[in-house]
Amino acid sequence: MLQLALIGLLGGLITGISPCILPVLPVIFLSGGVQGARQRTGKTSDGGSTSSGRRTDSNVPASAVVSGPGESGSVATDTRPSDVEVKAEARRKRQAGWRPYLVILGLVISFSVFTLVGSFLLTLVNLPQDLLRWMGLVVLVLIGLGLIFDRFQHILEKPFSWIPQRKVGTENGGLVLGLALGVVYVPCAGPVLAAIAVAGATGQVGAETIVLTLTFAVGAALPLLVFALAGRRVAERVKAFRKNQRKIRIAGGVMMIALAIGLVFNLPQLLQKLVPDYTSTLQEQVQDNESVKKALDLGGLVNDQNRDLDKCSNGATELESCGTAPDIKGIQEWFNTPGNQAVNLKDLKGKVVLVDFWAYSCINCQRSVPHLTDWYSKYKDSGLEVIGIHSPEYAFEKETRNVMSGAQNLGITYPVAIDNTLSTWTNYRNRYWPAHYLIDSEGTVRHIKFGEGGYQTTEKLIRELLQQANPSVTLPSPLEASDDGPVAGATTPETYLGNTKKVNYAGTEPYKAGAGTYTVPSAQPADSYALAGGWDVGTQSITPTRAGSSISLNYHAEQVYIVVSGEGMIDVVRDGKTTQVKVSGTPTLYQIVDDTEIREGKLEVKIPQGIQAYSFTFG
Repeated sequence: MLQLALIGLLGGLITGISPCILPVLPVIFLSGGVQGARQRTGKTSDGGSTSSGRRTDSNVPASAVVSGPGESGSVATDTRPSDVEVKAEARRKRQAGWRPYLVILGLVISFSVFTLVGSFLLTLVNLPQDLLRWMGLVVLVLIGLGLIFDRFQHILEKPFSWIPQRKVGTENGGLVLGLALGVVYVPCAGPVLAAIAVAGATGQVGAETIVLTLTFAVGAALPLLVFALAGRRVAERVKAFRKNQRKIRIAGGVMMIALAIGLVFNLPQLLQKLVPDYTSTLQEQVQDNESVKKALDLGGLVNDQNRDLDKCSNGATELESCGTAPDIKGIQEWFNTPGNQAVNLKDLKGKVVLVDFWAYSCINCQRSVPHLTDWYSKYKDSGLEVIGIHSPEYAFEKETRNVMSGAQNLGITYPVAIDNTLSTWTNYRNRYWPAHYLIDSEGTVRHIKFGEGGYQTTEKLIRELLQQANPSVTLPSPLEASDDGPVAGATTPETYLGNTKKVNYAGTEPYKAGAGTYTVPSAQPADSYALAGGWDVGTQSITPTRAGSSISLNYHAEQVYIVVSGEGMIDVVRDGKTTQVKVSGTPTLYQIVDDTEIREGKLEVKIPQGIQAYSFTFG
């Protein structure tokens, strides 16, 4: 049990410092930290003096008129607070001091409870599986409105007016805010979270699972608590924060509403896709540890179908043999198949099959899917079939309409199976999002890759299996670069176009956020880029503001890729020749140069309005 607790805590800590926490940080900082600052006695913003929060008033009753020696009478204003006011102020300070802890406590409680039993409870009363998430989003909006509009805050407090000496409105509702965040918070996937999700989905919730869930939630929340306490410390020490409490509350409310709206439209996920997962190495060390694997196998998932999967090593560079592929079973629904009919692996004999376990809100999966869609498009006519087994991490991911929308946004056209009960997941003894199982034409698993990366190796092995299945097949050129990659320094470094991460910029104009006009310098250095025309520079990407805008790129590499999103055609001018690349959908990688060796070159990339450009990468 102690080992499970330590594993859960470690897995949570890794998640808590990963890019997945970025969307909630502003809310935690402002509403969990800054609003939890313990205010000092001083001057109010409207000019009255305060002592323990009490303002003096010149409109005093007659009883306050006193006479002294030689005086006909004077008005004495008693600035001393009453005992009731002293106690109320002491209680307010205690509440403010506890706010960061209450926010994090609420997040831990709701995340733990709803992850383990939320789906079961909703099924029991026959309610939509994403109901809790929508309720959390509504609560965030209500709290945000209460922080912005005082009158709305009073309306929110009215239902609780029967509670004596309690103020449960938005300002002191740290626990309520934490409960709402715990419902909408979607951590990055990992083996610990996978074990928790499987236990919750299959009803195997015992003492071990509860310990694992609670320690994971605490581990993920600790970095958020540190951030909230840092926000409180800043607010207590920086005078501007103390003097502008009203503005801080409004900013916190705006952030909450923005987070809720962003979650509805999956905007935080687009941000996370652009941020490299700097915790991936730590995650891999955890998931590849044999002691961790045994401890997380809470349900004893080994059976006759999946027993030989252990013969495959994670991410091997050569084909292995790991037994007959386990069945795809317990599927609630299929789509992207003829008539939405089920797919049976036995009927796919003669084809090479890639089974991908994914979840549409999993950021790791979102970064992996573009490679799968490219392979499917490139090799399906040569005998490749890709099957996406959608295995939900959370209850709201069980709604087929959500999955179909997520698949459409990611450009998925290959068959997708809705594995809401995680039946196929457990039949493969899987623990990871994403996870790829490569199956040869005879139905034998030949390669397994957990997590992101290894795309060059996977494509190489796909090509080998396609040629084994049909020696006469003519395959198109590979999509991915070599596994080894070029020697460090042999190619142009990765080039980010957003103003917060810009590198290799060589223009003469200042590169700053907002709309501006740019020109290409007469002598542009090697390994650099410059802009021409009108551009709106954002934090992560740039967008043309008028027709004819372009990017001038000097590079040395064998392959050049551009990450863009939107709808339209980009023109790539190289050595006087123009090629067009069709862009459609969310940010993904498009190859614009494919040479046989590293060489120096110059490109003019013309970007039309309606397309966002994020970066260039080189191989």
